[in-house]
This record gives sequence, C-alpha cells and structure tokens, in this order.
Amino acid sequence: MRLKEFFFGMRAGMPVCVGYFSVSFGFGAMAIAQGLRIWQAVLISASNLTSAGQFAGLTVIAAGAAIIEMILTQVVINSRYALMSLALGQRLGHNVGIGMRMMVAFFNTDEVFALGMSRGKQLTGSFFVGTGVIAALGWISGTALGAIAGSLLPESIRMALGVMLYGMFIAVVVPQAKAEKPILIAVLLALIFSCLFAWVPGLNKVSGGLAIVICTVLAASVCALLFPVQDEEVAQ
Repeated sequence: MRLKEFFFGMRAGMPVCVGYFSVSFGFGAMAIAQGLRIWQAVLISASNLTSAGQFAGLTVIAAGAAIIEMILTQVVINSRYALMSLALGQRLGHNVGIGMRMMVAFFNTDEVFALGMSRGKQLTGSFFVGTGVIAALGWISGTALGAIAGSLLPESIRMALGVMLYGMFIAVVVPQAKAEKPILIAVLLALIFSCLFAWVPGLNKVSGGLAIVICTVLAASVCALLFPVQDEEVAQ
C-alpha cells in the first residue's frame, strides 16, 4: 500500500463521501421505518456499497419475498459492476496483486469508478482504495445517523435526499465529458439508449438493472469502435 497515493485518493473522494452521507441517511431512515434495527441497517451498508441495490433489497425485505428473489434482484441491479471492474483491471496493470484487486472490487461504485477512470495519470490500487474508503465511511456513517433518526423525519424529506446521488454523479461526469470527446459521446449514447428503454413499448418492460447493463455495453461498444485506443496509449 502506497500511503501517499492512498491519502491522495481519500482527498479526491471527499465530495463522494459527502454525497453518500446524505443519500445513505435516507436509506437508514427508511430501513428503520420498514422494521429493521439500527445494527441491521448499518451492517447492510458496511457489506454492500450499492445504493440502488440496497434500496431495492429493502423493498424485497419489506415484502417478505423469498431469498431467491433477493438474489436475482441484486444480480440484475449490480451486474454492471462486473463490466466496471473489467475496465478497472485494465487500468491497474499487471503488477497489482489479487489482494489489492479484491479491495478495489469491493469499493467499486459508480462515483468511485468515475473518479478512478478520470484520473489523468496511471491509476494505482492505493489511490482507488483511498477513494473507496472515504466514500464507504460517508455511506456507513450516514446510514447510522439516518437509522438513529428513524421515522422522526417526514417521508417527503427522506425521499428528497435520494436526489443528491444524481447531482453528485453529474458533478463527477460533466467536467470529464467537456474535456474529452469520447466521454461526451459515451454519455450522450448512454442517455439515448436509456430514454429508449424508458419510453419505447416493449423495451420499457426490461428491468432497470438489466437496462443499465445493456446501455453500458452498447455505449461502450460504439465508442470502442469510434475511438479505438492504440497500443502505445495503453502502455503509457
């Protein structure tokens, strides 16, 4: 572990930490309202760094569904992380060991992934883990405080906190899209494909998690064809 890179990653991840705190506060409050205990809500956030997956899982728990439904829900919603991890594996290089790669996989979230991939210089495992640790601290602490607050806050305020996640992600992506044309094209393609899955009859029947995976693969495939990375650039 390279401490300098680790602390640099923590500093870069502070905005994500703040955003995660507000979103997870809402999750903690909703978990208590659904009958979970404080320690159960915190345990979920400490072992699953996935906002959409956790909110969906909470709905499944509240409905008293079978464990197989929970498994299928999480696989569909979180399968995009497999694609993101493949991209991170290519950026990390061959000198990163299995232990570091497992930590990178655990801390891999949408916003942390965006920060790691947007870094100008070579991505290191220490930098990514530092970003992930500070983001996880925000997520877990927000869940704990939200669970303590419980159902004291009005439901309208708890639900409004979820909007912060989208604002935070936009703040991460937009500067990179303005600076690099391939990223801008990928974002626009993903937006178009997402709209198709939301509004076109038939496509709008596809689950949200699976639609995210399909949109990601399509946008990435088109950009890979339009903007191929040369071997010299990969080596650098």
